[in-house]
Amino acid sequence: MSSAPRPDLPDVAHQSVPLARPLDWVGMDNIALPVRISDGAGGQLQVAASIDLAVNLGRADARGIHMSRLYLQLQEGLAREAITPAGLRHLLQDSVESQQGLATQARLRIRYEALLQRRALQSGFSGWKRYPVEIEATLHEGHLHLALGFEVEYSSTCPASAALSRQANAERFADDFAAARPLSVGVVRDWLASERGMAATPHAQRSRAQVRVELKPQFDELPLVALIDALEAALATPVQTAVKREDEQAFARLNAENLMFCEDAARRVASVLAGDPRVERYDATVSHFESLHPHDAVARVSGTNP
Repeated sequence: MSSAPRPDLPDVAHQSVPLARPLDWVGMDNIALPVRISDGAGGQLQVAASIDLAVNLGRADARGIHMSRLYLQLQEGLAREAITPAGLRHLLQDSVESQQGLATQARLRIRYEALLQRRALQSGFSGWKRYPVEIEATLHEGHLHLALGFEVEYSSTCPASAALSRQANAERFADDFAAARPLSVGVVRDWLASERGMAATPHAQRSRAQVRVELKPQFDELPLVALIDALEAALATPVQTAVKREDEQAFARLNAENLMFCEDAARRVASVLAGDPRVERYDATVSHFESLHPHDAVARVSGTNP
């Protein structure tokens, strides 16, 4: 329930402006508010978000913007609008209009963690994974500009380490069977299943793809879940949630089938983003948090789509 402002309270906003000039952006950072987002299955979830909201101060003679009006309209708008391109446009337009002629542009950043349910590879169990997300929306001269940032975690097994491990395993096999003892499928299988059958293992590590895409404005939904799904499919080894032994074995097989340097992972990410009709421009950084070295292996890639 709103109340009219008391006319007897002082208002310094109408005082003269020293060093008068327009300002690019004025607003608030790290506003704590709930937002409604798609759950990836046709429904919506309410999540906690940290929000930055600003408008330009176009009038040099105005001391400041109407900060409380900006906050209140954002709070009311988020209670009314889900996070869609159309909803973001309404929020930004309302931000401009709340300033009663002081502003012509608005910018909004929304940060939250998306929780998506993921099924195990074999067992049928499922669990939840979190994906840090940042949405940036700007309204400039009536045009909406949208950018979407998110992170995907996956496993990367080093191709060089895998080759060296295979060589070590082959040399041990040659040493153990140099006496030309009788060989059969059963003998070799038992040897491979024993501790002697694994002379070396390749190093692998948790890895991360950080992605930022600028979106074309003609689509009705933010393609967050679709892009995450496509990137996890291309990388092929997304980190798992609930797992049984059969899931862990399937994951090990996927790692063996998808040996990756950071350069390989960056190209896989770029191939997805370059082929998506909703993406206008993309920037991606993949980081492999090395188990061999005390530093990370990193590759970056960017591009613009026609």
